[in-house]
Amino acid sequence: MLLALSAQAQTSPVITDEDMARARRAQPTITDNDIERAQKAHGVPSAADLERVPNTAGPRIDVLPQPQVKVPVDLEALSKAYALQMKAAQPPSTILSGGPILMVFISLSMPEATLKRLVSQAARTKASLLIRGLFNGSLRDTVTRTQALLAGQSVAFQIDPQAFERYAITQVPSFVLVREGADSTPCGDGGRGSCAPPNDYVRLAGDVSLDYALGHIQHRTPRFSKDASAFIQRLKG
Repeated sequence: MLLALSAQAQTSPVITDEDMARARRAQPTITDNDIERAQKAHGVPSAADLERVPNTAGPRIDVLPQPQVKVPVDLEALSKAYALQMKAAQPPSTILSGGPILMVFISLSMPEATLKRLVSQAARTKASLLIRGLFNGSLRDTVTRTQALLAGQSVAFQIDPQAFERYAITQVPSFVLVREGADSTPCGDGGRGSCAPPNDYVRLAGDVSLDYALGHIQHRTPRFSKDASAFIQRLKG
């Protein structure tokens, strides 16, 4: 048996001249007049037209949310004070007046509980807190850390590496009670030992409270007993 395979031929549509003419008639004719009317209706604005457009206000920077700062930070003032303390030139000899001075030498990296206790006691006794240099080597970090530590308390705070040298401070906390009339000339030789006259001050080092340090000085150093007692009374008041 013979099998016959057949396929249906696919025929393409035939486009006649009449179809093409009909398509041309359907297309719109654009004349020069049409182009001129479009240019008049949608022309580019002139400089005079642009000047008549009202200016819109820019963004109001002053009404944007501002960060809240509890205590103002005077970085410039602290920076200038630090720069003056670090100058190589030594001032002339000066004599302390106005009563004895109590200084507490600390480091901002000390335990938080110890620092807060010393800050509170320094505020009550009018003692000064001293650090050797900048916290983390950064002025901004020092200000931020100090403000958080002081928490609004009125305490004299100083960055004074020369005082560490003058009283041979090698451990923190250290407590130094300086008598009235003591010579406050800074050290000039950069030596390790104290350059302050030994009769001008008494020093106590150790992780103790300020009242303990003052009590120890009062009982163990008779010539400073009266001055230590005055600061102890401030703590009790």
